[in-house]
Amino acid sequence: MSAITLSARDRAAAALYRRRRITNIIAITLACAAAVFGLMFLGWILWTLLSKGIAHLGLALFTHDQPPPLEAGGLRNAIIGSLLMCGMGVLIGTPLGIAAGTWLAEFGNHRKLGTVVRFVNDILLSAPSIVLGLFVYAAFVMNTGGNFSAVAGALALAFIVLPVVVRTTDEMLRLVPVQMREAALSLGVPQWKVTMQVLYRSALPGIVTGVLLALARISGETAPLLFTAFGNEFFSLDVSGAMSAVPLVMYKFAGSGFENWEHLAWAGALLITLFVLAISLGARAILLRNKVAND
Repeated sequence: MSAITLSARDRAAAALYRRRRITNIIAITLACAAAVFGLMFLGWILWTLLSKGIAHLGLALFTHDQPPPLEAGGLRNAIIGSLLMCGMGVLIGTPLGIAAGTWLAEFGNHRKLGTVVRFVNDILLSAPSIVLGLFVYAAFVMNTGGNFSAVAGALALAFIVLPVVVRTTDEMLRLVPVQMREAALSLGVPQWKVTMQVLYRSALPGIVTGVLLALARISGETAPLLFTAFGNEFFSLDVSGAMSAVPLVMYKFAGSGFENWEHLAWAGALLITLFVLAISLGARAILLRNKVAND
């Protein structure tokens, strides 16, 4: 009787193992098929971008301004405008984000207010960029006489940078071991010095990576700039006035019907893609260097 029961148990176990193995093979196959399907379309997009844009990358793209229809030109005014507004957006959003993330990790971690701030930050993180652009338009542009400006565009981009930096700073600081805080405090080091000289040093690579990823995200934003910077066909360094940006030029040129404008739109798209790729590789290099140093 015992042998029969043992044999029945073995058969049941074998059947269960066989069923789980089949299920696992099916799940892995479907996951691989989905990955290949996604990579196929990604490769198609990248190939189209390279084939249509690389031929129009040249010195003139960086030395000439936006041309009239059917004439040669470049994207100098748009490139400078993008760099200025993205730079100002990062300069505005990064200090505020680091300060807020530090408060969340060190002071508001176990408070109800900290939970509320994290919830609001998550909402801001997932908010559509056009909503942020409309908010800056209503709160800033309309209150300055309807004056579109690069400052307004930078504010809209800063609202995109802010939640990314807050989340990254919060997570990186909470990953720092508690023993490091306790060891520093036990030596009589003030809290602010512990934060500046111990916690920030340990979390710096992760925070810098978050800032770089936020920069990569805002570099291709079009919607918020439509309501704030508006665009400018001419070269301008006046941040108090309307200013062009590469995404705005792409939005205008892509469906224009003029061949030279469409070529510039493809070149601008490829330029932004290469910029984001360079930032992503830089972020990876920072993380890898920190990992190797810790090992």
